[in-house]
Amino acid sequence: MTATVRMPSAARFATRDRRWPFWATLWAAAVAAECGALVPVLFQGHPVQGLDLLFRFTGGSFVACGLVAWRRRPDSRAGILMTATGFALFIVPVGSQLGTAGTQTFVYLFSDLWTITFVALLLTFATGGRMRSRTDAGLIAAFVFPLLILQVVYLLIWEQDDNLLAAFPDAGIADAVDKVQRSLLALASLATAIVIGRRWRAASPTRRRALLPGVAGVVCLLLFTGMLVNDLISGSRPTWLLWIVLGSIVLVPAGFLAGLLRSRLARGGLTDLFRGMAGVREEDLQDALARAVGDPSLLLARRLPGSLGYADRDGHPVMVPPAAHDRAWAPVVTDDGQVAALVYDAAVDEDPELVEAVCAAAAIALERDRLHGEAEQRLAELQASRERIVAAGDAERRRLERNLHDGAQQRLVAIALQLRLLQDNIRDDPTAAEQLAATASDEVGLSLSELRDLARGLHPAVLDYGLRSALEALAGRATVPTEVTIEDPGPFPQSVELAAYFVACEALANVGKYAQATVAHVRVWRAGTAACIEISDDGVGGADAAAGSGLQGLADRVAALHGRLRVSSPPGHGTVVLAELPCGS
Repeated sequence: MTATVRMPSAARFATRDRRWPFWATLWAAAVAAECGALVPVLFQGHPVQGLDLLFRFTGGSFVACGLVAWRRRPDSRAGILMTATGFALFIVPVGSQLGTAGTQTFVYLFSDLWTITFVALLLTFATGGRMRSRTDAGLIAAFVFPLLILQVVYLLIWEQDDNLLAAFPDAGIADAVDKVQRSLLALASLATAIVIGRRWRAASPTRRRALLPGVAGVVCLLLFTGMLVNDLISGSRPTWLLWIVLGSIVLVPAGFLAGLLRSRLARGGLTDLFRGMAGVREEDLQDALARAVGDPSLLLARRLPGSLGYADRDGHPVMVPPAAHDRAWAPVVTDDGQVAALVYDAAVDEDPELVEAVCAAAAIALERDRLHGEAEQRLAELQASRERIVAAGDAERRRLERNLHDGAQQRLVAIALQLRLLQDNIRDDPTAAEQLAATASDEVGLSLSELRDLARGLHPAVLDYGLRSALEALAGRATVPTEVTIEDPGPFPQSVELAAYFVACEALANVGKYAQATVAHVRVWRAGTAACIEISDDGVGGADAAAGSGLQGLADRVAALHGRLRVSSPPGHGTVVLAELPCGS
């Protein structure tokens, strides 16, 4: 046999939506039958016998518990079987009061019909009232044969005034048939007890809890059969045995109902599960889920990335679906698809709502862990980016200081000295003064040029004339012939144009330094709400965005605008730098 898998909720609860008139009718029939069964005891002046009163409450106990179970657990047919058993138990106390030969014959024929539905309940209680094997069908047939088929034969030969089926009365044969019936019932009861006992012994602790009401019912069935055998042998019934048998039968429905509703009561653990979900660590999630469903063997198998396999929290492979017939599994699905699976005892499957809720809790926890991991990764990237920005700012300040000190500052000091000499010699040596003035003028021009170059590194003034002009000017200064293609001239936000310009600056600088290229291309276009700039060359390739501070700084600048920088540089096939910069609608 193969393991079962949780189906979608609609498939699991594919039952008719019973309206209140349906339930009202059944409850009214149950009350009427119970009142009818109690009439001879309470309203005809006879002394009230405790055993008789207890027997007449048995049917009501089964019907009441069965209707509650049927209403609360529509996915299980156990409630229907309990209700049918209860109404079958009313056949004798109600039908025997009608007084006609026809109804009395009906009572004789179906007086023990409740035993068949009761046995079906015992065998299928743990499977939701559904037969799962031929053994169950065979055992039920073992009760049908003596209680219905042989009962018809018995009535054909049993001489009784109000027995309309007595066609061939023969007391000796009727007694023999009765003994055969009792013997077959005893054997069938013993076989049923053995089967359920073997299932109990082979079951897991979780499944044993599900089988417990069935085991209690088997004890009751054996007691009832023992009473029949005692009647057959001794011809008398001890009062104490009657009290035990009837008392056990009356209490059995409550045990079945408690078993059906046990999982609903156990759902109180879901409150603790969801309340403590925020503090559950990933390695403790499986234990928390196991406590919620009451199955210590529950296993949370995570799906391996890029494959169909599963592994437990220790990394060991897990078979999904499980090979064992007593194991079931349910998928754990998030927005990313199926990310894990719960493997658990098949007995838990009798409460599909509980399984679905635990799967939802597992999905929430796994999604939380994924988002938490992504947040930590982004935080680490942000911290690294901030460190790079600070380092880049410090390096840029040192560069500016060095350039100013070595360039414009030195020239301005020289100009100041020349102007002082000019002031001293302007009257005594006009020719020398003229030469000093010319030299000072040249130095001022060179200083201005250097300051403009420095200023261009801070904010290129050419961007004031648009991105096209800035890129064309940049291409004109490049050391490698560069073509510029503007498919969408914008306008783009100023921050986007500045980032695009610096991407082109750094990329073309790298082309000139490392690429050994013969030509480069700069292309700008709009893709939806993003501005895209691509710089490509036909050089040697092999560029690594993570290895150089220049491209890494560009990546940080692009990321600050919620954009993305991609570098493709296979060795021997050139380099492509692509920046996607969101610029609004």
